Formats: sequence, structure tokens, C-alpha cells
Amino acid sequence: MARTRIPPVVGGLAAAAAVALAAACWVLFPPSVDGRASAARPVVDLALPWPDGGQASAEVQGLGSLGSRGDQRPVPIASVTKVMTAYVVLKGHPLAPGEAGPMITVDEQADAESTSREESTVTLRAGRQVSERDLLALMLVPSGNNAARLLARWDAGSQEDFVAKMNREAAALGMADTTYTGASGVEDSTTSTATDQLRLAREVMRNAVIREIVATTSLRVDGVPGVVNTNTLLGRDGVIGLKTGSSTAAGGALMWAAKGPGGKLILGVVLHQNPGGSPAQGLSAALENSRTLIAAIQPELPAATR
Repeated sequence: MARTRIPPVVGGLAAAAAVALAAACWVLFPPSVDGRASAARPVVDLALPWPDGGQASAEVQGLGSLGSRGDQRPVPIASVTKVMTAYVVLKGHPLAPGEAGPMITVDEQADAESTSREESTVTLRAGRQVSERDLLALMLVPSGNNAARLLARWDAGSQEDFVAKMNREAAALGMADTTYTGASGVEDSTTSTATDQLRLAREVMRNAVIREIVATTSLRVDGVPGVVNTNTLLGRDGVIGLKTGSSTAAGGALMWAAKGPGGKLILGVVLHQNPGGSPAQGLSAALENSRTLIAAIQPELPAATR
């Protein structure tokens, strides 16, 4: 039987088209392990405006990884820590969307910490009862360290026992380069990487209660004045969360989530922006660098997501 030959020019065009198609494809997430998907490397390293310093990582859920930048070594993550605190609390005390949950009595320690000028706190008065959901919001929205520690004591009896739970969850999620030493992130000894925190972002955004809280720009809690979200990117470029962090050692940090074309969820983490400087300057850099990255990713999503 005679073979049909493809003319060299046509064959060359077909090969070129195949190469172009392969270059345009995104890597799909590999099979999940224990129900948790793990990100893969992208086929194409998009020319994204990654931060010049620190480290960053990003992905589009259901499509694949956008890659990472910077030396992925453990660094202080400041209040980004509170995302794991919320994850652990809700795993032990789950809430339905809109549910307030059990009432928690504010203890003397949380009250005394309310007036601290050394860290981010919220007004909590001893003896007052605050719902689980409101305490989660006071921890995640204005970033109340005392709310985080109160939740830890309520959940596990002590912050130390709660931290042990945090580290067990980190290990279960495959966060091999992460160490938690407190529930709030005020300790510089709590360290992680952008790629590890991206694993956590992927997991927590499956929780409807966390999604609702981190998308809140401001809220009202009885007895607590001026509750405004520290994430000033909310509502811009599709941003719907997640959590800021800043300290002298950590610089600025941001775990973020945004909706892309077609509703695809874009997740990213930016860490260690301008460490050693003022926390406010570091956070400003983390927010601005994340905004630039998100704005650049949106139009680069494949047409299939539009």
C-alpha cells in the first residue's frame, strides 16, 4: 500500500503549530494525594512582573501553576500565620455559612493584650461573650493578635497545645518548610515559604466561612470599634481575599485570592518584601507588588477560562 506523504512545507507548518499549541498549554494539576491537589510546574514561564526581592508563588486553580520566584527558604511570615489558625479552629469547630457558632468568653489575658502598643490587637473586654465567627473575623480582618491567641486557648486549652495542632496540619498539607511557634504570627520564629503558604491558600479557600470573612472590607462587632480590613486590594482586579502580614523581620507579606475571567480562582503569596525596614513600608510593598502581579495575570489567562 502506498504511503501518503506530507509535503515538507505543510509538515513544517504542522510541526510549528504543534509546538505553538504545546507552548500555549498549561500544566494540569496532577492527581491529588489524600484529596489534596498539588501544584505542578507550568509549561510556559509567563513574563510576569514578579517582585524584585523576597519570594512569591502563584497558580490558577484547575489550570496549573504560574511558577515561583525567589529563594524558597523559610522566612518570618507575620500575620499570614492567622490563616492556619483559622483553618485549625474551623476544622475542630466547623461553621456553616452565616452561622455565628458558640459564644466564647473573653478572658483577662485577651483583655490585657487589647492595649498593647507593640502589636496589632482589637478591643476585647474580659467577661464579654463573642461568637466564634466574630472572633475569627476580628483575627482575619483587622488582624487582632489577641483574638488569635484567645481562639487558640479556647480550642486547645493553651496556645502551646494549639501550635502543636498547627504544625500537624502543616505536615499533613505537605508544608515541609513551615514551622509555627504561635497562633498570631507575632513571633519571628514562625517561618514558611511562598510555595508552602500557597498550599494552605488552596486548602482554606475551599472553606465557605473563611471565604466570606476574608472578602469583608469592614464589619461591626459589638464593643469593638473601627473594624477595617488590612487588605486594601479587596474589590480591585477581582481580589476577594486573603491575609496581610508585616513586621520588621518579615517585612511585608500577603496571601491573596482573586477571581479571574470565567470565575477561575487565582491564588498567590508574596513574602519578605523590604524586610528590616518599617512594617508599614513592607506591607505597602507587598500590597503593591501583589496588585501588579494580579493585574498582569488576569489578561494572560487562557481563552478557555473566559
